Amino acid sequence: MARKKKPAAESPSLFDTSGAESGGPPPPASRPNDVPGLPADLPAAWLTALEPETQKPYWADLMRFVAAERAAHDVYPPESDVFNAFRFTPLEKVEVLLLGQDPYPTPGVAHGLCFSVRPGVRLPASLRNIYRELEDDVGAKPVTHGYLAAWARRGVLMLNACLTVRSGAPNSHSGKGWEKFTDAAIRAVNDKKRPVVFLLWGSYAQKKEKLIDTTRHVVIKGVHPSPLSADKGFFGSKPFSKINAALEAAGEKPIDWQLPENPD
Repeated sequence: MARKKKPAAESPSLFDTSGAESGGPPPPASRPNDVPGLPADLPAAWLTALEPETQKPYWADLMRFVAAERAAHDVYPPESDVFNAFRFTPLEKVEVLLLGQDPYPTPGVAHGLCFSVRPGVRLPASLRNIYRELEDDVGAKPVTHGYLAAWARRGVLMLNACLTVRSGAPNSHSGKGWEKFTDAAIRAVNDKKRPVVFLLWGSYAQKKEKLIDTTRHVVIKGVHPSPLSADKGFFGSKPFSKINAALEAAGEKPIDWQLPENPD
């Protein structure tokens, strides 16, 4: 009996599926046409590391959930700012990873970097506490704004575990898939050959330590700077000088923590 011809394989745009023919791992599931991938303007190394996540079933569910939320509610940050942490700090430039939980749920505040706020926005209480400890620790003079993009450009990946939130509803987008995506980002940083310092404030962030190879990287854990907990060990913890000491011990340049008075 003549052998039936195999149907022509579909040609995925981003991935080589030849491993499936040779007994390798199966190819990733394809992304539905109506589901967006990552913005094309993200740095190349981040696209390489994270685009495979957009081929997984959870991503389609997540994107549809966020789209439905935006249709029914105000959602922050704006769509154009959701992936700013990756735009501001390319993977190859990450020296420090600072992990937050989710964006500020207040109109006009969040812009895609954890703890950071837009220029002209009143400083949130947690950020005021960070500035106080920053000055006590390394002598950096507080500035009148809370726009932390300068840190991001200097190698501090300022990542929230959830990248969107509904207005007025903290943690409203948790458990929908963002954590899987940002866990993949943490793993990508963990895979870097050069040592990285992970700054984990509070119990939520500290649960991510399991994703980090602590034999190669440095993990600094501490109390969250929230007003609810700052007096219980955040003040006096000296996280910024500890980060710089760890970087210098690894032969890397320390972070310049002084923010410019005029937001850049």
